[in-house]
Amino acid sequence: MTGARSDDAAVIAESLERPERFSELYRRHARDIHQYAARRLGDAAADDITADTFLSAFRTRTRYDPERPSAKPWLYGIAANLIGKHRRSEVRALRALARTGQDPVAESWVDRADSRVVAQSVHAGLAAALAGLSAGDRHVLLLVAWADLTYQEVADALSIPIGTVRSRLNRARRKVRASLSDAHPSLIADIAPEAISHG
Repeated sequence: MTGARSDDAAVIAESLERPERFSELYRRHARDIHQYAARRLGDAAADDITADTFLSAFRTRTRYDPERPSAKPWLYGIAANLIGKHRRSEVRALRALARTGQDPVAESWVDRADSRVVAQSVHAGLAAALAGLSAGDRHVLLLVAWADLTYQEVADALSIPIGTVRSRLNRARRKVRASLSDAHPSLIADIAPEAISHG
């Protein structure tokens, strides 16, 4: 640990004696957790997921591994588990997006696109592809593509071996690429390059 004890593990350790210190972890990571949950379930559910993630983290902080300086994978793992409990809502939202092509949460995906009409059809295809993935494959794909976690961080977040992360990610990428095979390649690259590219 650093002399300044500024990493997440140090904050969590300090919060065992001084619970108010845990608010620093919230300040550092709540926005990212909320954004990730919003992309998966929408803003209304994201508020609850974010609050529940940090409440659960606070309650279980005595079990945090102090050898891991960043709590980011741990927090995303908690959020992913909570999102998993909302799986039906997520799949319903993805299917609605697949039908309509409208997704206000993902508007930034099309900022660089030349044609909104074509981009909306890609949204629909991507949403349909995501809805068709198993929960495990979708968690891995979106933690890499939307939360920007490394393979090891995803493995830590979901408590699975890194080999499982790789196999789930490869399977998910294959399915998404197959679903988007008719879309314009530049739009696919704009939408989620990490989600559909190789390794």
